[in-house]
Amino acid sequence: MRVVVTGASGFVGGAVARGLVADGHEVWTSSRRDPGVPGARHLAWDLTAGPLADPPAVDAVVHAGAAVSDWCALDVARATNVGGTLAVRDTFPGARFVHVSSGSVYDPFRPSVRAREHEAPVGRYLDAYGTTKAEAERALARDRARHPDRGAVVVLRPHAVYGPGDTTLLPRVEAAVRRGRLVLPGGGRVLQSLTHVDTLLAAVRAAVVLPDDAARAPGRGEGPAQGLLVANVADAEPVVLHDALVDALRRRGTDVRVVAVPVRPAWALAGAVETVARWLRRPEPPRLTRYVLSHLAMERTYDLTVLRDVLGIEPAPTSFVGAERW
Repeated sequence: MRVVVTGASGFVGGAVARGLVADGHEVWTSSRRDPGVPGARHLAWDLTAGPLADPPAVDAVVHAGAAVSDWCALDVARATNVGGTLAVRDTFPGARFVHVSSGSVYDPFRPSVRAREHEAPVGRYLDAYGTTKAEAERALARDRARHPDRGAVVVLRPHAVYGPGDTTLLPRVEAAVRRGRLVLPGGGRVLQSLTHVDTLLAAVRAAVVLPDDAARAPGRGEGPAQGLLVANVADAEPVVLHDALVDALRRRGTDVRVVAVPVRPAWALAGAVETVARWLRRPEPPRLTRYVLSHLAMERTYDLTVLRDVLGIEPAPTSFVGAERW
């Protein structure tokens, strides 16, 4: 198949592009800078500039391009995550559209307990990232309703992607370690669904080649995502966050002692810290934000029925084996 992968200079997009090349697909990478994926051709493209004028003919698009910062300005995030998504859709209207969304579209103010796909998007978010990833899903649902003859849409929602090449999860955790201590709200004694990048790659591979009648089957998407095939993507079973982070850090050569702090005072403090940081117009996020707390202090687990029964993926257990080389 002929496949375009957007955001190919990033962690997820790069892994997807390399995996699809290895599968024998004809791959074009797309990003502002050439990621240099062997065997792929590159399309230099700023998604905020709108649709491509002369795109190649392709069978599928894997849209992994996004503004992922939880400290991004809303207008900047919206230009990339919503406007950019629609630009890609309009550039390749007939192609299968595999949209890499996020578990951040679920309600950040309450735990996600084996959450099912129809429970998101919701109407409230803590940051521009969650807001605009939800808006992108809604925009794709509207597009499918208006243009039923366009290519089918498959939305994948991973949570806390990790693995070789990780530029976000483990580096951010490592940066939070101070003098051998890692402060976690509630001590990290909550269940979390994590997503190895290989699990996400397996879901993408399945979504790209999924028969069209399965991708368009009625009833797959409910609520705001009606008309879309939406699938949570995560490892086989949830893990206790404390145990997972301690294991990962030890494998990377850092022994830590987890220090528990009460959740409610931490939430209030995070709100105050955010207010001051925005007033000072700091370009980098504070170490403590309510977005981070919402993913550390509450259960974040997801139902994987669609992943297993529709995409045919039986995910592997969470594992940090080899993390010392990531």
